[in-house]
Amino acid sequence: MANDALLLDNQFCFRFYTVSRLIVKHYQPYLTKLGITYPQYLVLLVLWEQNDMPVNDIAKRLYLETNTVTPILQRMEKQKIIVRKKDKQDHRKVIVSLTAHGEELERLAKDIPSAMANTVSEDVKQHFINCNAEAKKLLDRMIAELL
Repeated sequence: MANDALLLDNQFCFRFYTVSRLIVKHYQPYLTKLGITYPQYLVLLVLWEQNDMPVNDIAKRLYLETNTVTPILQRMEKQKIIVRKKDKQDHRKVIVSLTAHGEELERLAKDIPSAMANTVSEDVKQHFINCNAEAKKLLDRMIAELL
């Protein structure tokens, strides 16, 4: 190939894409037991951190558009994980709240992070722990610059 910049292995984002896809694949058995998808899990992580949140704020927190988050929320509402209601002060806003089932899922999901950490070797886990703070700073900078 004349242009090394176009080699798959030279694509900066390819390894991020691959790792992300594989991580989500490893989450799947745990999430299937809870009856949720990975995007729903992300929404739940946001709501477990702060319940009663506007749709726009959930979307911003996940770096997604509201039109991407809305179908996820609709499915979660059908599953009785969340409820959506108009804000009493500003009827243009929709507030998302956890139901009792959504709150119960937090208890059921509490072991997922440690189970996920155990999907890699101790060596990889230790290396990740050692460089996590620095990697997080770098990735946060990249996100900010790409937004």
